[in-house]
Amino acid sequence: MNYRKLGNTDLKVSTICLGTMTWGEQNTENEGFEQMNFALDNGVNFWDTAEIYSIPPKAETFGNTETIIGNWFNQTKKRNKVILATKVAGPSRAYIRGGENQFGIKNMSEAIEGSLKRLQTDYIDLYQLHWPERKTNMFGRLGYEHDDNEDWNKFEEVLENLQKFIKDGKIRYVGLSNETPWGASKFLQISKERNLPRMMSVQNPYNLLNRTYEIGLAEISIREQIGLLAYSPLAIGFLTGKYRNNERPKKSRLAVDGDFWTRYNKPNTEKAVEAYYKIAKKNNLDLAQMSLKFCEIQPFVTSVIIGATKMDQLKTDIESVNVKLEDEIINEINEIQKIYPNPCP
Repeated sequence: MNYRKLGNTDLKVSTICLGTMTWGEQNTENEGFEQMNFALDNGVNFWDTAEIYSIPPKAETFGNTETIIGNWFNQTKKRNKVILATKVAGPSRAYIRGGENQFGIKNMSEAIEGSLKRLQTDYIDLYQLHWPERKTNMFGRLGYEHDDNEDWNKFEEVLENLQKFIKDGKIRYVGLSNETPWGASKFLQISKERNLPRMMSVQNPYNLLNRTYEIGLAEISIREQIGLLAYSPLAIGFLTGKYRNNERPKKSRLAVDGDFWTRYNKPNTEKAVEAYYKIAKKNNLDLAQMSLKFCEIQPFVTSVIIGATKMDQLKTDIESVNVKLEDEIINEINEIQKIYPNPCP
């Protein structure tokens, strides 16, 4: 396994991060336990979850994934072996504290206490804002619409709230998710000016079908030591090749909840996947491993978040750290990006 520092901290996290969002929906607790055991045994010390998981989000599965992880901690007594990341939800869903803004002191306090209880721990290593309170482009939305009258907790207030929980020992470090270059820059600026907690990471989508992170945030990640935690590196399975030729395997994410993943329902998705598949096949590479390795080697990436529903998928994903991509392969990948630029932004 490979390791990198999280932001400017002394924490060394594995470059493969164990994603967990299917546990409690597509995966049972026992299957989650099996994944955690295998991941830790193979050097994956960085795990990511969120209060809103399982996915797709709904009231009856809210908190399920954290509960499964907490039960594993209680059974194995290995909490100290794991660098644990979770997230507080942004606004929108009525069953989450009324669906209003979530980063005020009252709602955030309730969120943190709920996560700590479900996770059966007294601290969280990395606490992330799952998506912004302000209305901005995220989850594949295009066409920015500005609203001067919208109400949201301003950056300084949010950082002051997070500082309280850090001082209380409930969280160690903080990070962003589904954030924009402007948002990340403002958080960094205000934390420096006001001596408030510094964001250590940005968890955004990044894969061969969506390299938009490179446009603005990549430079910020490198210059400001706020690395990317790349989610959806296999584009919900498109970059494994299992959806080629319009296949929809039973229990796959597209088969189970295809309407939730509209960002991948785009005109050039399958054309781009086929082109990347041909590169992998020509070079005797597994498409999933080639796709993951491409993400891992980027200088702005701290860790690549994998999500498996089956053990053979998990093993394949973790073994991607041992793959070597020659310059010729990387050049071929970049040529496809020119032909089909970011088909699933």
